[in-house]
Amino acid sequence: MTRGFDLRDEPWIPVRLLTGGSVRLGLRELFKQAHEIDDLELPVPPAAAGLMRILAAIAARIAGYGDDRLDNPDIAEDIEEWLHLRQRVLKAGQFRPEDVDAYFDRRVPDGRFDLFDDHRPFLQDPRLRTECVDAKGEPNTSGVNKLVMGRPTGINGAVLFGHFTDTAPVPISAAEAAWHLIAQLYFGPSGQCTPRRVTDDRTGSGDAAPLRKSVSYFPWGPDLFTSLVLAVPSPKAEVDWDADDTCPWEEEHLADPLKPVAPMTWPGRMLTGRFRHAVLLVPSQDGRQVTDAYITWSTHEPAPEVRDPYQILDRRQDGEFQAREADGARALWRDLDSLLLKDSRQDTQRPPALEGLPPSLLPALRVRAYGFDQDGQQKDSVWFRSTTPQVLTWLEDNDAEMAHHVKRCHASAEQVGERLDFAARVAWKAATDSNVDLSPKGKIKLDRRKPGPWASAALTRFWPKAEADFWKLTEPGGRTEQPVKPFVHAALVALDEAIGQANRADIRVARARHRARSMILALLGPKSG
Repeated sequence: MTRGFDLRDEPWIPVRLLTGGSVRLGLRELFKQAHEIDDLELPVPPAAAGLMRILAAIAARIAGYGDDRLDNPDIAEDIEEWLHLRQRVLKAGQFRPEDVDAYFDRRVPDGRFDLFDDHRPFLQDPRLRTECVDAKGEPNTSGVNKLVMGRPTGINGAVLFGHFTDTAPVPISAAEAAWHLIAQLYFGPSGQCTPRRVTDDRTGSGDAAPLRKSVSYFPWGPDLFTSLVLAVPSPKAEVDWDADDTCPWEEEHLADPLKPVAPMTWPGRMLTGRFRHAVLLVPSQDGRQVTDAYITWSTHEPAPEVRDPYQILDRRQDGEFQAREADGARALWRDLDSLLLKDSRQDTQRPPALEGLPPSLLPALRVRAYGFDQDGQQKDSVWFRSTTPQVLTWLEDNDAEMAHHVKRCHASAEQVGERLDFAARVAWKAATDSNVDLSPKGKIKLDRRKPGPWASAALTRFWPKAEADFWKLTEPGGRTEQPVKPFVHAALVALDEAIGQANRADIRVARARHRARSMILALLGPKSG
């Protein structure tokens, strides 16, 4: 018999307390102690992005004042009434322990938070035991390496965070398996997967998970209680208000993989009801580890359309909006104007989670970003977590002048970065191609396939310098009518460092460098010299 692993009470979520200590907690104690917790410490950011959505859905069920809860659809009909309720919840300062116990012990059927429950394991599909089998009816598992993001799978898998092989898979603890289960459901790949036979067809391909290659932004408070309450999405959402709202662990029956996806409802399904993968963990005999896993498709029905509350949307060339993609080389400050400015702009919409924040809390609020730089199918590059300083007082709703100053500073930095990239490529071409006309008016034709090493090296040096200058420009007294100037200086320094002192002794390199510097200085206007 396998022992269960009950996520309500097993210590599986690493957190840092306000006192500075680090502990692991189950869901029950996490909510009861949320006001004493400084931060989540999950070492897998895509798991943290998914977990925050799960916690926000649960917080909506638990957080309340009197008999009213934040997920009450009647209260949600009046946004002002709902915001007033949220303010009363925040003023209380903590989740009521009796409400936490009531949800975990009575509202949700027994076993639904057990990672290894025989009938309804948490966020898993036990039908995969019989539906993922080979031609002989033997289990056809995906392997524990497929479950753990960062481990290589197959012959050509890249080694990101350790050396593992499919021939000698290393089990992981049940707690870590829970992290990667969540990460797979929210960030899993599209394309080939373990075949699943539901009808006579044995299909082995699936769609990308709902957060694939994206970055999420959360308002981050001085304690986890505040962060979770503010993470509960506003009822100003375009969802089906006539259907009952449930999370997967609250559903009476498992979803039928051949039927249309349940309609999106607020707040549970919009946060936890868009999965495209089905997973089943295989535990060790004592239930302390996971030794194998099934990972396959959960549905081929069209993905439901609903606005994710924690994502920036950017307009595509076809006029439609899509979630801003994660970029491991892009620092969070470069997204700051998209977070602060109202989404009335034509090409960018800020996350709904940053709308309607309590003015009294703004001086204490930061923004937490969780991202996973991936392609749409199988390639995983890098994941990241980043947090801004307390910048939400600069929301356009609260301080329009500062919000637009931030936009000007960021736009200046991006303009200089683009010019530096171009100038460095021009300099490399001019320095290494003897056929190039080096006269001031000579035209240089670039080959995008051969950018040379200077552009990448210069940008690598430029962006950290630009970030330091950006924050100086946002300090009291740091505003200027020409925010481009410090970024130009940073670009010139970065260009010189990329070219190198020794190279600059060469006359052709010196002339190429002068031309590149002139291109960058031109951003200051005709008096730049």
